[in-house]
Amino acid sequence: MTKSRLVMGPILFHWDENRKKDFYARIADEIDVDTVHVGEVVCAKRMPFFDKHLPDIIERLQNAGKEVVFSTLALVMNEREIAQLREIAEMPNLLIEANDISSIGLLSGRPHVVGPYINTYNESTLDYLISRGAHRASLPWELPMSSIEALCNARKTAEIEVQIFGRVPLAISARCYSARAHGLHKDGCRYVCGEALDGMDVETLDHTPFLAVNGLQTLSSHYLELSTAIDDLKDAGVNAFRISPHTLDMVRVANLYRRLIDGETSSDEVRQSLLEMQNDLAFADGFLHSLPGADLRETLGSRAE
Repeated sequence: MTKSRLVMGPILFHWDENRKKDFYARIADEIDVDTVHVGEVVCAKRMPFFDKHLPDIIERLQNAGKEVVFSTLALVMNEREIAQLREIAEMPNLLIEANDISSIGLLSGRPHVVGPYINTYNESTLDYLISRGAHRASLPWELPMSSIEALCNARKTAEIEVQIFGRVPLAISARCYSARAHGLHKDGCRYVCGEALDGMDVETLDHTPFLAVNGLQTLSSHYLELSTAIDDLKDAGVNAFRISPHTLDMVRVANLYRRLIDGETSSDEVRQSLLEMQNDLAFADGFLHSLPGADLRETLGSRAE
C-alpha cells in the first residue's frame, strides 16, 4: 500500500524573518513530513521580507528529503503580481501550487499542484485541471465527504489532498482588513497583520468568537481538526493530508498526525495532545459532515460538548 503523504502547508501569516527561518529549519531537521510548501499566498507586499532566504530554505528542505512546493498568491490583482507569477512559473525543477485560476494557464503542460483556493467542486473541473498537468489537487475546505469520495473516484492519476488541521481560509479580498481595523490604508498598512501571529480574532457584539482576520484573508475562528476522519478519508482515496502552520509547536503537531496516519496512535490521543499544547483551541469538522462549518460532530477529550 502506498504511504499517505503528510504535507506542511504554506505559512499564511506575516511572521518575521527569524521565526520563518527557524520554522523551516525545524521542519527540515525534525519532522517526518513528505512535502513542505513555501511562498506567499495572502499578500504580495510581504514577499520582499523573505524571498531572499527562499533559495537556501528550499535547498535545505530538499537536502533533508522533503518535496518542496512553491505556493502562489490566492488573489492576483495587478500587472506586478502577474509578472511575479510568471517568474515563479518559469522556475525549473520545482513544483508550483496554483492558488488563483489565472496561474493554471502559465503552468499548463508541466506537473503542478492545484491549491485549495481553486474551486475544484466536481469531476469535470478536476478532469480539466488534470488535463492541464495537475499532479495533485488540494480540495476546498468546505467539501463534504460525499464530494471528496466522488472526486477521488474521478481523479485518474492525480493525488487528492485534504487539509486536516488549522484555521480554514474562508474568503480573500482586495481590501486589507488588518489595516482597516487599525485605521490605516492598505498602501500604508505598516504591516500590522504581523502583530497577530495566528490571525486577529473577531468577535460578535455579544463577544462570541466568530472569525479571524489575516490581512486580505478571512479565516475561521475554529481550528479544523479531522483526526477522527482520517481512516474514512483514506478509505475514500485521499492520498495526502495537509496541516497548516500556526504558532503551536508544529513539530509536535506534525509528529502526532504522522503517527495517526501511520496507524500508530488514536484520534483521541491526537486531540487530547493538541489541547494539552493549547487548551483554548476550539475545533470544528462541520463541513466534512455536511453541517455548519464551525460545528464539531466528534467530541473527544476534555472539551467534549
